[in-house]
Amino acid sequence: MATATKAAAVPYATRVIVGTRVDAVTSENVAELAFSWADERIGRYVCVCTVHMVMEGYDDPAFQDVVNGADLVTADGVPLVWCLRLLGLRDATRVHGPWLLPFLCEQAARRGVPVGFYGGEDDVMRDLLAELRRRAPGLQIAYSYCPPFRPLTAEEDAAVVADIRSSGARILFVGLGCPRQERWMAQHRSRLDIVMLGVGAAFDFVSGHKREAPMWMQQLGLGWLFRLLCEPRRLWRRYVQHNPRFVALFVRQLMQQRRLHG
Repeated sequence: MATATKAAAVPYATRVIVGTRVDAVTSENVAELAFSWADERIGRYVCVCTVHMVMEGYDDPAFQDVVNGADLVTADGVPLVWCLRLLGLRDATRVHGPWLLPFLCEQAARRGVPVGFYGGEDDVMRDLLAELRRRAPGLQIAYSYCPPFRPLTAEEDAAVVADIRSSGARILFVGLGCPRQERWMAQHRSRLDIVMLGVGAAFDFVSGHKREAPMWMQQLGLGWLFRLLCEPRRLWRRYVQHNPRFVALFVRQLMQQRRLHG
């Protein structure tokens, strides 16, 4: 049975952005750590962090603890990369969930490491797995499950844990959306001897069920605007509430730190 474990020490530079830890890593760094941890057979989890996640943590300290307790927190959103650079990490780069997911699957296929998938809807999962098999020939998909949107009963959750453990998967991609997936990973780290990565909407994007913003918009940090235009009724509240406050809070943090350090 998996045992409780503390977050692993990350051998890369880290900064705190509006209360949330973000690690300055590349996709290659994530792969190196993930496959190393998979060999250890100890429960680990990785948060792919956006402004939305930072602000969810700011509004809910218990959730912020979940993110800060992760074994790795990558900068998914371009604004977070800018923040890392303003905080002195000039070489910080983006580790975007929809890019990271296929990259790690390609690496897993080459290394012979079985993977699993938890989250999404049935049609999304079907198309996601087909696309990943196309991109990563030989990929060993040991587990996939689309849970209901309601909370699982204790018996259902125990069955999920048993199925994941018996599947042989060493890396599990979790696509439940923020903050649900981060809480799920934290709750299951001590019960699963597996590396879990919360990749958010990557299931939808990689499967082709949703379109990503054009690269020029992403490079300008406007991926959120494209998503808002595509799904205004679902996302307007998130961006209207979070984005202006994030900017104000980070500017205040930056000014305070510069005053302290002259």
